[in-house]
Amino acid sequence: MDVVRPTPTIVPRRLDDPLHVVVVASSRFPLAEPFAGGLESLTWNLCRGLRERGVEVTVFAGPGSDPRLDARELATRPLQLSDTARRDVAMPPETWLTEHHAYLQLMLELQRRDDVDVVHNNSLHHLPVAMAAAARAPMVTTLHTPPTPWLEPAIALAADDRSRFVAVSDHTRAAWSHVTAADVVPNGVDVRRWTPGPGGDALAWAGRLVPEKAPHLAIDAARAAGRPLRLAGPVGDPEYVRAMVRPRLGGDVELLGHLGTDELVELFGSSAATLVTPAWDEPYGLVAAESLACGTPVVAFARGGLPEFVTPDVGRLVPADDVAAAGRAVAEAVGLDRRRCREHAVRHCSVDRMVEDYLAVYEAMLPLSGAA
Repeated sequence: MDVVRPTPTIVPRRLDDPLHVVVVASSRFPLAEPFAGGLESLTWNLCRGLRERGVEVTVFAGPGSDPRLDARELATRPLQLSDTARRDVAMPPETWLTEHHAYLQLMLELQRRDDVDVVHNNSLHHLPVAMAAAARAPMVTTLHTPPTPWLEPAIALAADDRSRFVAVSDHTRAAWSHVTAADVVPNGVDVRRWTPGPGGDALAWAGRLVPEKAPHLAIDAARAAGRPLRLAGPVGDPEYVRAMVRPRLGGDVELLGHLGTDELVELFGSSAATLVTPAWDEPYGLVAAESLACGTPVVAFARGGLPEFVTPDVGRLVPADDVAAAGRAVAEAVGLDRRRCREHAVRHCSVDRMVEDYLAVYEAMLPLSGAA
């Protein structure tokens, strides 16, 4: 399947009139290494890439974000609630309330500001979408996940001609097509940092240690292939890890923990192939792109957006949950040309391509901006 590209009309701007983009990130995790997940990594790289191109970027992000971003904190400090309010039996969890009010405070600020050209909502929260029409600048929202109970009705009810939506894959675009039309801007990795390695004998797996990422299936597939496996990632579900992952460790399977980018580059670059074994439909599949940038071929379950860029010359796709097929596919994948894997990532999976695509989306929205 060909990767879909947005094709907006470019609106010329004066060279002395820099674009000002407000990037709205998640309030739950900081934009800092080691990244909590692909969403945080992508947002960090997007902000950096835009600034490298002369764009003025204001970032709203969770506490503890990289100081180099100079991010405004999405304040989630404890609410000052009266005893009467706290006695309300219908009161939602306080963590939900603090997150809600952090985004409410942000949107009220954007309602007053006239110095912003475009708001890029890169969060998963419904409130920025629901209040998009109140902001003076138009908003583009990236759809990083399948439809959720909070976000789906917010988009259906609040979308107008000053809101635009972008999906991270054609698969994700199709999943949202009953709610809204979306362009597609595939995710990207920094190919200047994710650099080729020499390969090795072991297999790699990386991601959050949660049931939907299914590292236990990667362990079973590696053993079916007769190769050792190194896993890396933060523990997102301790009970799952205790029940399904730790009993499978030992000897030929090693759990490395939550690694930073440089350590992951070393892991992928020194591996024969990377296993990508989701138990859900990955909206994109960033780990596969990171592996390919390191020259390491991929064996993946054919789910979600993965078939859109894991092609036969750089990897093997097998039916979902088919551990035996994944084990057999390893023998073919490890013989693929590592240089071709790297070239494929540079051409199709780079942050530079992603940033240029988003700039085209922003430029197409400028006629809708009161600051333009």
